[in-house]
Amino acid sequence: MRKMDTEIFKYNGAFKLESGKQLKELQIGFHTYGTLNKNRDNVVWVCHALTANSDVFDWWKGLFGFNNYFNPDDYFIVCANILGSPYGSTNPLSINPATNLPYYLSFPQLTVRDLVNAHQLLAEHLQIKNIEILLGGSLGGQQAIEWAIIEPERIKNLILIATNARHSPWGIAFNESQRLAISADRTFYSNAPDGGKKGLKAARSIALLSYRNYKTYSITQHEEKDNHVDNYKASSYQNYQGEKLVARFNAYSYWYLSKTMDSHNVGRNRHGIEKALSLIKARTLVIGIKSDLLFPIEEQQYLFRHIPKSAFAELDSFYGHDGFLIETEILTNVITSFFKTDVKGKIIDLQRTA
Repeated sequence: MRKMDTEIFKYNGAFKLESGKQLKELQIGFHTYGTLNKNRDNVVWVCHALTANSDVFDWWKGLFGFNNYFNPDDYFIVCANILGSPYGSTNPLSINPATNLPYYLSFPQLTVRDLVNAHQLLAEHLQIKNIEILLGGSLGGQQAIEWAIIEPERIKNLILIATNARHSPWGIAFNESQRLAISADRTFYSNAPDGGKKGLKAARSIALLSYRNYKTYSITQHEEKDNHVDNYKASSYQNYQGEKLVARFNAYSYWYLSKTMDSHNVGRNRHGIEKALSLIKARTLVIGIKSDLLFPIEEQQYLFRHIPKSAFAELDSFYGHDGFLIETEILTNVITSFFKTDVKGKIIDLQRTA
């Protein structure tokens, strides 16, 4: 399939953030696939995770594509790059119109609500009034929950995978550890596009430990021979994955977006989390991953208990948090089952649907 180009939406006006600060210029990179039907009721909107981009056909293969469940022959699929991320949207390396220099560490603090508010502007630009299916995993799921609370009438179906209602102290501690690694790299304060890249590599290595788990590493990075005293597979893997991220991302976006994830709390200024979740009107499928260390399954069970029209599925994946990107066949089966059943209070048996 031909690789799609990123489209750019530019908002002509000041964009007010939850903090009260403003971005004088705002642009959003996005991808669309398929065609909006006559009734304009075939929209699937994907919210992406921390370091992903808007080309969902590239990073969620097996779930999105011409031979997959979310097929552009059937749906009008939209995925927008989040504010702060370097794939077409305004981010810390963008030019600050007040100085004509990149923002770097003068970029304003963002919240998950800011990301959603920016995408609401894009939806208006695309003349999308209703979203048939809104879905996301991890930080993408946090955005999807926020949007379903902010505009409950707009979202018909909601799919939340490996996510939560409020980012946990455990998750915040992981993110702070990564920021400590970045800030230990003195070049992070150099105001250069490649500033902090050694720190970013170390941060990615820390993050990987939360994306997978003991069992994953024991099997995928196992040494076949007993005579190693250095140069282990696990060491090579950490270095390789760190270098991959450095080649495609920047330390400033990572720094700010990790703080954005920390900000996630749907109960803020809404009389508490349970009250906020009760506002969701969409038919909701919540999927938890049994081996997820970063977003433990208890967090998805909590969403299931407090979102009114929800169903729950537990995915027993070997891959931990990353399972939502890898176990696409199982996800397809459970999503298929979800749309065939009455969802209220239903627990979907993956053993039966797989």
